[in-house]
Amino acid sequence: MMLMQPVLEIRSPDGFALWPTAEHEGWGYLVLNGELTPAEVGTAVWRLADVNDVDPEEDDERGPRPADPLGAFLHGLLTMPDLFAPGGFRVTDPATGTVFTPGCCTGLEDWREWTAVVEGSGPAWFGHDPDARVEWIGRVVRLTQDDEDADSPVIELPVDELRRLLAGAERDLRDFLALAARWAERQLPDRAPAVTTALARALALEAPA
Repeated sequence: MMLMQPVLEIRSPDGFALWPTAEHEGWGYLVLNGELTPAEVGTAVWRLADVNDVDPEEDDERGPRPADPLGAFLHGLLTMPDLFAPGGFRVTDPATGTVFTPGCCTGLEDWREWTAVVEGSGPAWFGHDPDARVEWIGRVVRLTQDDEDADSPVIELPVDELRRLLAGAERDLRDFLALAARWAERQLPDRAPAVTTALARALALEAPA
């Protein structure tokens, strides 16, 4: 059975000490769902804050970076108008071992482009190096890992199956956000509502009540 998972591109948070994180060797992907440990959630939140940690420019409406270490680190996540969540939806065909992974410069904030594919509005691009692409071919949906490679791995599946997989991946993403909201209440109680809202924006979801 095909598997679709929301994944966050991750690396080791070496030297980070503002909250507990899980060990992670080198670059890779962290699967986001409602079953992560608190340390894994901490790693995901660290990554989302770190990748959006952009210094405000002079007279920036975002305001100056706070002086306290926690406020300073979270400033980009809480104030950047357009957040980036490196990663995307990964699709695995266990029968063949073929894996479709998001390419560089694509993020979970754009995951709804999969919905456009399901609705038949045209092909969608999911990053470069490799040039990952999803499109309708006849009566099936084709997932090509590298559109610029004639020998690229390909996954083909009926649109109804892709629709089912997409619903499951969205559910996993929502479950992760709910889990992260509870994590923030325990770990960052003074900033939990703002952090949860920012995480929801980064994942193109509504914040949980």
